[in-house]
Amino acid sequence: MEYELKGSEPREYQKAIAETATKKNTLVVLPTGMGKTLIAVLVGLKRLNEYPESKILIVSPTRPLSAQHKKSFEEFTSINPDEIILLTGKIRPEDRIELYKRSKVIVATPQTIENDLINDRLNLENFSFLTVDECHRSVKNYSYPMIAKKYMLQSKYPLILGLTASPGGTHEKIDEIRSNLFIKAVEIRTEEDIDVEKYVQPVQREFVYVDFPEDFKKIKILLEEILKDDLYWLREHHYTFTYKPTKTMLLAVQKRVIESYTRSKNYGAFWAIMRVAGAIKIEHAIELLETQGIKFLYEFLKKIEKSKKKTDTRLTKNPRMGEAIKITEDLYTRGIEHPKLEKIIDLIKNLLKDKPNTKVIVFANFRLTVDRINELLRKNGIKSEILIGQAIKEGKGLTQEQQIEILKKFANNEFSVLCGTQVSEEGLDVGGGIDIAIFYEPIPSEIRTIQRRGRVGRQITGRVIFLITKGTRDEAYYWASFHKEKKMKGILYDMKDKTNLDKKETLLDWTK
Repeated sequence: MEYELKGSEPREYQKAIAETATKKNTLVVLPTGMGKTLIAVLVGLKRLNEYPESKILIVSPTRPLSAQHKKSFEEFTSINPDEIILLTGKIRPEDRIELYKRSKVIVATPQTIENDLINDRLNLENFSFLTVDECHRSVKNYSYPMIAKKYMLQSKYPLILGLTASPGGTHEKIDEIRSNLFIKAVEIRTEEDIDVEKYVQPVQREFVYVDFPEDFKKIKILLEEILKDDLYWLREHHYTFTYKPTKTMLLAVQKRVIESYTRSKNYGAFWAIMRVAGAIKIEHAIELLETQGIKFLYEFLKKIEKSKKKTDTRLTKNPRMGEAIKITEDLYTRGIEHPKLEKIIDLIKNLLKDKPNTKVIVFANFRLTVDRINELLRKNGIKSEILIGQAIKEGKGLTQEQQIEILKKFANNEFSVLCGTQVSEEGLDVGGGIDIAIFYEPIPSEIRTIQRRGRVGRQITGRVIFLITKGTRDEAYYWASFHKEKKMKGILYDMKDKTNLDKKETLLDWTK
């Protein structure tokens, strides 16, 4: 029996990409909402027809994303729905073994597959196709690299497809993903490509600026003076090579000095640990002040003040820290908030006043910010919900079932504004026709910026609004992600042009 595509006519670029992906392991980079999943369906059908006794595996980072893949195979293929299975760790291991046996298409979270491979509950010998969704996660200790390696070792006819809207902005990051997934071909399309542009609705970028309050500036000056002491000490003792290291550099130094102290109990390393820990905390405090507001800074500084840790005690003994805490406490007591909060509420009120059926998604980095925005929206009579990740131990997160239910309500227009953290950025179908995405703060990550922006401009013309505090890292973060995205596209197009000769790859080719 030959499996067929049903209910959907692939676009030309989907057919072209699928053609490449049926021949060799391929990394596909497409804007969110441009049908990466259908490419997986097209290649999957071809593999099942070519190897009738085989199975295919799709791994996706969360249950809601996995559920979307399962739905796509049910809707767009003639495969018996009973043979399309969604697996998560909630299903008992012995039951999963039986499901593997009787399934044709297995959609699963990667941790589940990794555990079953480690415990010999699953062998990938008869799998002819592996799709890795949100494959920019295929780095370091995440489950994807291990699954891909096992697949290449075990499968009799391996073929891997990696899907993402953005693999990262550096050669090193993209090469790491390619190596970990044994990728030989790169296929990229952007909104500007001729075969894509007719399917993409335009997305307008707008910038809403707020002033950084004078009282906030006083706190920032005090915190920067504390930070400067630690950064200069680290540079002068040769732990950094610059007086202005990035947060990433500081975290790398922290890891290095902790390892050094653990090995040798080096006294110099002990002081470096104190200094770098202090620098990281003050850097975070400044970020909270600039991008989130007084309430968030107050709670963070109070936590440091109450802490018994040596690194925190050293900070609180600094007179400038005491002055910063005093000003912050005064502003907190007076109910002073970041001007972006008032601005975003007014902005959304006006948007809904002009067009009551407008659907808005608000992105913010911190859960506390999401909660506060949601609280203020509801106080102003605006129907809104939050979408946050799982933190079940603390009792503050949402289960994946709750996330799915909220997304359904949003799709059904039961509320107007969805306020979300990072979980609302990645791949989820959040109701299709979203009119406006608001960035409460710009972020320096090109991956997350692209994913956020991809929430709008699917079926309708979209708007992306950036809230930016003048003279703060909001401005720097926006331009950082802008330039990283531009660089990433250049790297990927270059890789696409230099795709290696067509041949079947094996693990041996990658270990020479």
